[in-house]
Amino acid sequence: MKRPFLLLLAQAVVRTVSLGAALIPLTLAQGQAVVSPASPEYEAFNAVTASTNPTTKLAAAEDFINKFPASSARIKVAELVANDLYKVSNPAAAIILVERANKIFTTDQEREVFNPVTLESYANANRFDEAFKLADQILQKNPDDIHTLVKMTSAGSLEAKKRERQHVSIALEYGNRAIALIEADKRTAGTSDEKWSELKGALGQLYQDTAILCLANGNTEEAKTRLMKAATLKPTEPSNYALLGRVINADYAQQLTAYESMPESRAKEETKKRMEGLVDKMIDAYARSAALSTGRPEYQKLLQQVIPDLTSYYKYRYQSTKGLQQLINKYRVK
Repeated sequence: MKRPFLLLLAQAVVRTVSLGAALIPLTLAQGQAVVSPASPEYEAFNAVTASTNPTTKLAAAEDFINKFPASSARIKVAELVANDLYKVSNPAAAIILVERANKIFTTDQEREVFNPVTLESYANANRFDEAFKLADQILQKNPDDIHTLVKMTSAGSLEAKKRERQHVSIALEYGNRAIALIEADKRTAGTSDEKWSELKGALGQLYQDTAILCLANGNTEEAKTRLMKAATLKPTEPSNYALLGRVINADYAQQLTAYESMPESRAKEETKKRMEGLVDKMIDAYARSAALSTGRPEYQKLLQQVIPDLTSYYKYRYQSTKGLQQLINKYRVK
C-alpha cells in the first residue's frame, strides 16, 4: 500500500485561476475615441482594432508603431494586443507572441501592460524560473497584486507536484498573502466586481494549493488543516478528499514501520487503536472522494486512482467489502 508520496500528490485534480483579459482596462470598451478620424494614424489604428486574430493584431500593431513611433495611442494599441494574447491557448505559441510584443513595445508603461499576460504565458508553459522572476518584479511595485499572487501560488503547487521544490517557499508566501487579502475583502485597485467574485470563489483552490506546498515543505499537519478548509469551501470537489486521504495514508505508512518494530505490550495495543483511527479517517476521505467523483466524467481518472486504496483499506479494516458501496452512496450529492 505504500507509494512514493509526491507521486500520489501529482495525481490530484487541480484547477488554476486565469488572470484573464479583464485585467486590462480598454478605453475603447468605454466608447471613447482614441485616434481622431482626422489623424494620419487613423487607418493604421483601425487595422489593429479590426484584427480578430492575435497574430495579425500583433503584426498590425508593429506596423502602427513603426509608422507612428511617437503616437499618443501607443499604450492603447498595447492594451488591445495584450487582451488578444490571452486568447492564445497554446502556451508555447503564446510565449512567442508575448516575447515579440515585448520587443515592439519598449517603454516601461507598455511593458507593464504586457506583464500579466507574459506571466500567465510563462506559468502555463511551466517556465517557472521566468514566471517567478517576473512575479517578483510585479510584486515589488504592487505587493497586493492579487492576480499575480493567485497565479503564482497555483504555479508553485504545480511545480511541487512535479517534485521540483525551488519555489515552494515563495509560492506558499504568495498563497498566504492572497488568502489574507481575499478573506479581508481587500480588492486590488482596478479589479472588477465580476473578477473579484471569481477570485473569492477560488479561495478553496488556494487552500488546496497551499496545502500541497505545505506538504512539499514536510508540514503534513498544516496540510491536513488546509485541505479540510478547502473541502469546507468546495464541498463537491473530490480532489480535496483524495489528497486528504493520501496525506493520512502517508502518515499511517510512517507510523506502521514504527508499530511493527514495537514489542508486544499495552503501548503497542494503544498504538494499534490509534492507527485504526487513522485508517477510519482515510477510508472516510477516500469514500467521499469516490462519491463525489462518481458520474462525473472529468473525475473518472481520479476515481480509478482512489478506489484501489479505498477497497484495500476497507477490506483490511472490516475483513470484507460488505457495506463499502453503501458508505460511498452516503456521500453522493443528491
